Amino acid sequence: MTLATIAPHGAWKSSITADLIVGETVGLGQVACDGSDIYWTELRPSEGGRTVLRRCSADGVISDLTPEEFSVRTRAHEYGGGAYSVCDGVVYFCNAVDQRLMIQDQGSMPVLLTEGGPWRFADMRADTTRRRIIAVQEDHAEDLAEPANRLVAIGADGSVTVLAEGADFFAAPRLSPDGRWLAWLSWDHPDMPWDATRLWLAEFDDNGALPEPVCIAGGEGEAVFQPEWSPDGVLHFVSDPTGWWNLYRWEGTRKEAVCTMAAEFGLPQWVFGMTTYGFDSEGNIVATYALDGRWRLGRIDVKSGMLAEIETPYCDYGSLKVSGGRVTFLAGHTSEPSALVAIDLESGAVEVVCKSTDASIDPGHVSIARAVHFPTTGGREAHGFYYPPTNSDFAAPAGELPPLIVKSHGGPTGQTGESLNFKIQYWTSRGFAVLDVNYGGSTGYGRAYRDQLQGAWGVVDVDDCVAGADYLVAQGDVDGERLIITGGSAGGYTTLSALTFRDTFRAGASHYGIGDLSTLATDTHKFESRYLDRLVGPWPESEALYRARSPINFAAQLDCPVIFFQGLDDKVVPPNQAETMVDALRAKGTPVAYCPFAGEGHGFRQAENMKRALEGELYFYGRVFGFKPADEIEALEIDNLRDG
Repeated sequence: MTLATIAPHGAWKSSITADLIVGETVGLGQVACDGSDIYWTELRPSEGGRTVLRRCSADGVISDLTPEEFSVRTRAHEYGGGAYSVCDGVVYFCNAVDQRLMIQDQGSMPVLLTEGGPWRFADMRADTTRRRIIAVQEDHAEDLAEPANRLVAIGADGSVTVLAEGADFFAAPRLSPDGRWLAWLSWDHPDMPWDATRLWLAEFDDNGALPEPVCIAGGEGEAVFQPEWSPDGVLHFVSDPTGWWNLYRWEGTRKEAVCTMAAEFGLPQWVFGMTTYGFDSEGNIVATYALDGRWRLGRIDVKSGMLAEIETPYCDYGSLKVSGGRVTFLAGHTSEPSALVAIDLESGAVEVVCKSTDASIDPGHVSIARAVHFPTTGGREAHGFYYPPTNSDFAAPAGELPPLIVKSHGGPTGQTGESLNFKIQYWTSRGFAVLDVNYGGSTGYGRAYRDQLQGAWGVVDVDDCVAGADYLVAQGDVDGERLIITGGSAGGYTTLSALTFRDTFRAGASHYGIGDLSTLATDTHKFESRYLDRLVGPWPESEALYRARSPINFAAQLDCPVIFFQGLDDKVVPPNQAETMVDALRAKGTPVAYCPFAGEGHGFRQAENMKRALEGELYFYGRVFGFKPADEIEALEIDNLRDG
């Protein structure tokens, strides 16, 4: 038995390196099934953030479909998703560099479908009856006050015909099996798709138009998700009139609940093409659902509405598809890397189609999440996942408690889970404890919990992150003098607000975080341009509240070190927000570091920048708290930091 090496928390050597995370790991994305073939996208940081479409054929042969000069990505809504579709072996995809639609037959080079223009496309579906593609189009013409969104049909000659317009946003066009009907979603400012959407249904006329669309579900206070047709032509969808995202079907004149549970079968539609259920047969639905924020897999008997859980070793089920007697999904595991998995629904046999990494990981370096809930302000209860520091090769000096990193997820309407996340394990295997918080406003716990952030962004989320840290300190798990908070995008805003308006944390890191709510309300992309109406208040009527909740306006109150990471091409949170905050802290004399990345947008895709962000944050904490990381890390400049 090898004795553990004694070293301070933060100075442990780990097998989970930045190079492994960004160089030996790929991001598995959108899944599609076409007959017996499985398709998926693969984000490759080592190739400059290029996204490649891959296929596993019926005989198990895996191949890349995307030539080197192409990348499968749409920027519709800026966040994208739904960047490709496949039908009878023919792939339709959006090319990242110019946003044009391409057609690619098996074994052939992609062929241009749409000419260049100020358009972005997403959520494509092949309308084989009329030899065309139906898609969401986002028009960025310069003479428009904001981009225009619509449903369009794209002919084989590249011609574009508008099918539906007039709403601020469209998503999820879905054709009935016989090609006669089209269902889709729409919503309008100031709603986000998890606030209120409308489900439309229309029959095609002889010209392929949709003359009389009817709204059959949704509206004020009801958010519809993932319309889908059963094999026998019955429209199904997820909606939350009861306060829970449950499954419904349309019976011609009314909607009828399929399975009623205090559970979530839906997700916030941040990207196109999200799916949580599919049809095994006309009488069975296979679905993933969240109970108390933890995801499961089940089979629903449509006639009885009864759900039977399908036992699997997994804890997350992304981009779920059902086809050919099997369910295929992006699988999250508590102690193994994510993978694309197919499960035979009759035998239960599990096939791992593709892994996110083939790298060997020491199981002794993996921290297993523990679900926690803790009291917070207003008599509420908040949730999260706690990861203790774990490394079988190291131990801390006697009596030394670990520093705690509190993670605030993005969105803020989002959710964190318990599946293995290398970016968390990077910290825990070096001696940090991590608390990943599902603060009020997160999904996975029903609409009432999701709505807790309405009018309270920068308050409830901050309260819950602070409460989580205080809870672990009181439990004796972590060092109350070395509390850190970190987050990206909206999580970066929570981070900056906690550091500015509270005294709990001793350091923090903002990854493309928001410092100025007023700027966000007036200088961001269309999809989120009215998001803050509900999270804060209508602009400009609530301008005073925006100013009061913006950390940028209260830099004098921020007295602990902060590091900022920012993409210079970010259209969601423009870099001037980070730069203004950095300048204010430099002038004030507060320790601050700034790492700008050219060629990066909202979130980092290039390997060298992802590595720099991880290692730079570790280097920063080492300098701030006085420990030397075991890794060889390039130094970065920290203004106003005096050693000793």
